[in-house]
Amino acid sequence: MGDTNRDEHDAVDRILAQWARERPELDTGPMSVVGRLHRVAGLLEAGLRPVFAEAGLGNGDFDVLASLRRAGHPFRLTAGELTASTLVTSGAISKRIDRLESKGLVKRSVSAKDARGREIELTAEGRRLTDDLVVRHWANEDRLLAALDAGERVQLAGLLRKLLLDVEGPAAGPVDAG
Repeated sequence: MGDTNRDEHDAVDRILAQWARERPELDTGPMSVVGRLHRVAGLLEAGLRPVFAEAGLGNGDFDVLASLRRAGHPFRLTAGELTASTLVTSGAISKRIDRLESKGLVKRSVSAKDARGREIELTAEGRRLTDDLVVRHWANEDRLLAALDAGERVQLAGLLRKLLLDVEGPAAGPVDAG
């Protein structure tokens, strides 16, 4: 993932050229962006996996642990809050919690607010692992973005934020500086 030369072509260029040949009247501009975003997302996902796999976790497992850690002391959220924080279904969260609980990384308890609800909390071991993994994860992300300098990363993050806000809408609730 080093420097790229403008004369180099990627897989999306090949696809765009094929469409330009077959359907020259169509604008391939959107595909040049969406196709690359899609391809990069898949490659990044594959590049992120090894750090979690070394710890016996999947990316989704880390997402739960990180959500709990970001929540701050006492590192506890309801299943509903976890579902909202990770943007997956409650069924998927339940399976992840089961896996993490069997590893001793989280524990369930009855909610103090609602006896029908459950709260999920990081165990001491879960917090230690999460604190270690987040450092390794960010270093891995830095490695995956090595082709971009600091200014390009800021520019890309801003453009992706603009696109995400248009496609998804603003995030609910305040963003906290921590």
